[in-house]
Amino acid sequence: MADAGETRCGFVALIGAPNSGKSTLTNALVGAKVSIVTHKAQTTRGPVRGIALIGQSQIILVDTPGIFAPKRRLDRAMSQAAWERASDADIVALVIDAHHGIDERLDPLLEHLPQVKRPTVAILNKIDLVAKPDLLHLTGELSARKAFDHVFMVSALTGDGVDHLRSYLAEAVPPGPWLYPEDQLTDTSLRQTAAEITREKLFLRLHEELPYKLTVETTDWKELKDGSVRVEQTIYVERESQRKILLGAKGATIKEISMAARADIAEIAGVKVHLFLFVKVREGWGDDPERYREMGLDFPKR
Repeated sequence: MADAGETRCGFVALIGAPNSGKSTLTNALVGAKVSIVTHKAQTTRGPVRGIALIGQSQIILVDTPGIFAPKRRLDRAMSQAAWERASDADIVALVIDAHHGIDERLDPLLEHLPQVKRPTVAILNKIDLVAKPDLLHLTGELSARKAFDHVFMVSALTGDGVDHLRSYLAEAVPPGPWLYPEDQLTDTSLRQTAAEITREKLFLRLHEELPYKLTVETTDWKELKDGSVRVEQTIYVERESQRKILLGAKGATIKEISMAARADIAEIAGVKVHLFLFVKVREGWGDDPERYREMGLDFPKR
């Protein structure tokens, strides 16, 4: 630990519309994969914390679920969690997909931001997909909508502009002692991270709406005598037809997902992993408070 008198430490909440690149940016700022990433929108459910060290500054990045017009109870819980984390943060960073521009998806975010009453920066992400003249136009359009403390242009995927953003945040977080050991990259437990990895593989392998109809929980994590670990996870779906799709012909689909997840879990855990996946039907799991607690979300009463 560095001397508390020399250090800075603060929370930075990354908010934005679905698929704006918040998780990719979180991983880029931390320098390691702490948040799952897929091409599908609304992959992140509960807030995920990544911890970045820049000199004497510890930046705790809160990767929040994408904010959108909620249709289901789970949607409401995700949006509520994002705004709550923004209100608790030292700095709020609005991540914008520059390729999509300033569209109607940003309206609810720009309208609600003044209520947060926190220092706010805008981050135009995915600049590798946009011509420079268009970026300057976007910056002007954004500044006309709201006065931000700073506007950054980055590509979380290529790393362009990320160092500049990282340096700014290191100076902007308040003075204070670090909250985590210097070698810790996330405060998410291995059990939770393992469940998120498997859910990432489900999103990447499955199509259409099915990934949004399931949740994953790590039900057992046992260290074996040879140093390896046995991990058991349960995937909950809402209907038997979904369970059959997930299993695939002769169990081929679930086997493929298990192999991909096991490799990533082993890399993060640093040991050999024996992964066992079980698929269970739980009708209405989206209305079960216990499932929300497992995801780190508050259960909306309505």
